[in-house]
Amino acid sequence: MPWPLLLPLPLLLAVSGAQTARPCFPGCQCEVETFGLFDSFSLTRVDCSGLGPHIVPVPIPLDTAHLDLSSNQLETVNESVLAGPGYTTLAGLDLSHNLLTSLSPTAFSRLRYLESLDISHNGLAALPADSFTSSPLSDVNLSHNRLREVSVTAFTTHSQARALHLDLSHNLIHRLAPHPVGAGLPTPTIQSLNLAWNRLRAVPDLRDLPLRYLSLDGNPLAAVGPGAFRGLAGLTHLSLGSLQGLPQLAPHGFRELQSLQVLDLSGNPKLKWAGAEVFSGLGSLQELDLSGTGLVPLPEMLLLHLPALQSISVGQAVRCRRLVREGTYPRQPGSSPKVALHCVDTRESAAKGPDTL
Repeated sequence: MPWPLLLPLPLLLAVSGAQTARPCFPGCQCEVETFGLFDSFSLTRVDCSGLGPHIVPVPIPLDTAHLDLSSNQLETVNESVLAGPGYTTLAGLDLSHNLLTSLSPTAFSRLRYLESLDISHNGLAALPADSFTSSPLSDVNLSHNRLREVSVTAFTTHSQARALHLDLSHNLIHRLAPHPVGAGLPTPTIQSLNLAWNRLRAVPDLRDLPLRYLSLDGNPLAAVGPGAFRGLAGLTHLSLGSLQGLPQLAPHGFRELQSLQVLDLSGNPKLKWAGAEVFSGLGSLQELDLSGTGLVPLPEMLLLHLPALQSISVGQAVRCRRLVREGTYPRQPGSSPKVALHCVDTRESAAKGPDTL
């Protein structure tokens, strides 16, 4: 997503004013956004998409915040293409839907304020080391390329205090090289990582990354066993939907995920019940999606392993919620409330109307 140059995005949105067009390079569109009291601050968005490879290098206004070079059949992007007045202060750059097969190691070296970068839908097969070191990136989209092996260290950015959202989905990744321990390099601040629809046969080693969101949907994972998520104690959302092959969930496979709140296992029809111990250690889990799996019917002993669980989705359109029955009152010494699952077919509920339980 594009981020303005000098002020935080939420603040700019709060004081956003009118948008006006301005003179621009032939074929491009330049739109000025004004902000602040009395429109005292302005930024320009430049759209040069769909014009062809002859467009680069293109001159842009000095106050350009976002540049769109998508769908131009570009085969090469290097430092000279992204140089000149207006480029050094870019906050957002869109290079998606081009013909890029490689990147120059210094292609983004002058973009010291770049926060959002979209290189999706190209043909990239590899990432040079230090490709993104010079920029304080917070959002990188590398989906729909041909990447096979990626090093986590490649995403060590200039600003280590900024959380990074990284999309590597729909590639050919079979290995994600972990960040080397004791190498003297700062740990990449990847907070959100999308690895869906790649060729990973095992959960990659992501230990010590400050991950909160992780998607491994559509990968041919053979098994999820103890230690698979070692070092990811801060993870809150995990998606393992539509896994290819015959995935096996071993007991205690999620034990390290003490902070996990949402677990999505949907779309795995070959996933069979392997015992409630599979979910042991998930003391913070609140939502569990088992729709489209073989893990039904659910034994209520599952609730013993998931004390914080509030809702479960099972079958095609069945949603279960945690129900606590207090029993007799006053409660007898040593007794505890009874916990059960109350399940409803959401299709039937919808047919009855929104006001009917």
